[in-house]
Amino acid sequence: TDHRAAMRPLTDEETETFFNKLSKYIGDNIRLLLERPDGNYCFRYHKDRVFYVSEKIMLWATNIGKDNLISLGTPMGKFNKKGAFKLHITALTYLAPYAKFKVWVKPSQEQSFLYGNNLLKSGMARITGNTPQHQGVVVYSMNDVPLGFGATARDTEGMRSLDPTHVAVYHQADLGEFLRDEQLMS
Repeated sequence: TDHRAAMRPLTDEETETFFNKLSKYIGDNIRLLLERPDGNYCFRYHKDRVFYVSEKIMLWATNIGKDNLISLGTPMGKFNKKGAFKLHITALTYLAPYAKFKVWVKPSQEQSFLYGNNLLKSGMARITGNTPQHQGVVVYSMNDVPLGFGATARDTEGMRSLDPTHVAVYHQADLGEFLRDEQLMS
């Protein structure tokens, strides 16, 4: 049988890759995802994807045969064939509350970002102080609604002198993906 078919804990290598990706956005707050007031949670691997699930629900799911289990918990992202991990937009709900670095987009540029475009300097309203270059950031509307995530093109200081037509945040995922790419979500 295919060793990837059963839902299982992540290997040490997978855990390291996955946690490195998460830490780009939430730093050492990963433990806050695992040890929550409503119980302990864990990450599980199933068919190249990583899922975030309550340990209680995961234990209940052991009564379901592996051939019948389609999904369990919230998909956080997927490993590609080379072993790299890509976060999916479904992880936004869990990244946003713990994000170390944030960018706020002007209302006039929200739609462009939600269509999958990079955020230009002219569309950026605010940025968390001391944000490093190439840092994972959660992108918010001016009403503090998380819209997606990306990586900064420059550090906070470099953003000040950046030309308004240059990219400030490289787009990685946004809420519009739910509508644009239903296959990605399955």
